[in-house]
Amino acid sequence: MTLNCKTPEDVLKAIKDNDAQIIDLRFTDLPGVWQHFSVPAAGFGADEFADGLGFDGSSIRGFQEIQESDMLVIPDPTSAFLDPFTSVTTIVLICNIRDPITGESYSRDVRHIAQKAEAYLNSTGLADTAYFGPEAEFFIFNDIRFGQETNAGYYFIDSTEAFWNAGADQDPNLGHKPRPKEGYFPVPPTDSQQDIRSEMVLTMMDLGIEIEAHHHEVATGGQGEIDMRFDSLLNMADKLMKYKYVVKNVANSYGMTATFMPKPLFEDNGTGMHVHQSLWKGGKPLFYGEGDYAGMSEMMRFYIGGLLKHAPALLAFAAPTTNSYRRLVPGYEAPINLVYSQRNRSACCRIPMYSPSPAAKRIEFRPPDPSCNGYLAFSAMLMAGLDGIENKIDPGDPIDKDLYDLPPEEAEKVASTPGSLEEALDALEADHEFLRKGDVFTQDVIDVWLSYKRTEEIDAIRLRPHPYEFALYYDI
Repeated sequence: MTLNCKTPEDVLKAIKDNDAQIIDLRFTDLPGVWQHFSVPAAGFGADEFADGLGFDGSSIRGFQEIQESDMLVIPDPTSAFLDPFTSVTTIVLICNIRDPITGESYSRDVRHIAQKAEAYLNSTGLADTAYFGPEAEFFIFNDIRFGQETNAGYYFIDSTEAFWNAGADQDPNLGHKPRPKEGYFPVPPTDSQQDIRSEMVLTMMDLGIEIEAHHHEVATGGQGEIDMRFDSLLNMADKLMKYKYVVKNVANSYGMTATFMPKPLFEDNGTGMHVHQSLWKGGKPLFYGEGDYAGMSEMMRFYIGGLLKHAPALLAFAAPTTNSYRRLVPGYEAPINLVYSQRNRSACCRIPMYSPSPAAKRIEFRPPDPSCNGYLAFSAMLMAGLDGIENKIDPGDPIDKDLYDLPPEEAEKVASTPGSLEEALDALEADHEFLRKGDVFTQDVIDVWLSYKRTEEIDAIRLRPHPYEFALYYDI
């Protein structure tokens, strides 16, 4: 349950009113996974909001070296909510990170990076709010096993609704199983996870997340999607962390397991996270215009230009795993074509045309997936779009054709997304000055990201067969 706190005093009152016994302090590591530790509510007071609480930063991925390990979490009182999954009454506080020596915000604190991105947007005078609406997909499985030993390596996934179990003895097998690529939109009993997703939705709403819809997705084996209503950049990044937490814990309560891994199944659809985005100023949408194409403004066109120009570098944050590039391949649902188009789901940038309302005018950037760190990915997309506006980057002409079925002479003229994480990281290394504006992404953050991804992920996977990828990415 959201507590609608604004000040430390509000949180202390909520502790008393709800008879809370534990305060859970959460922050996000560099790859994008929630970390936490808990303290008794009885000893938690106003000083903790000002002075913070210490933790070992050298034990967190992408953070400190061991000789400089001491760091502080600074709770944000406006983030307080009651954890719906703990048996002991627990209030959760999302935190920022601070250096105890300098007293300054930590450059690698991803939440701080999102805050700086919003501040930079305001400093430009172009807009005062960037809205983001990610469509994070996921799988819910009944069983997942993986292992990497000296003499063996394997992964095994199972789902009672999956088509590969059409002939299995399930005591009894009732046969309602979506065929591969036919999971969009069957009703129950073929959609076996309606009640699970509905419980996820109600839990999210109780935590203050506005939900627009939920449904089964294209793949067999339990692929689903829950759509959140758009919100400002930082708020949406916070909500995405709550979203993942709810999906995983509700699935767990049913004796099942959920993952946001981009491509867990071979030869079926992967898991994407199309990201809708728009700029507003003074409560008015800036992407609506009277132009000849799709009713978009010149500002929106240049924003698209920035996304397309910087897309290879963006994907180092927005599709940041080796597994991401098992989804970003021709012939599936993933848009690899770096063009824009209205209504066209084969384009990297799609302009939805559901509504003529100016408030609904937005860009849908389709290559990202939910393995990303939302704080970093949303911030990077905003910075690319702003660079497009500031430099009037022309995105070229739209292509309103099925980009997967172009004649060869046309197809070879269309640029594509990187084919691997290595290529995306190389693109980021060569093209990141747009991220440095306003000190939103420091050089330190970019260097650490490149080093971590190349050393801890790419090099580590090269030394082991494919199953290690499941161990590395299943719990993102």
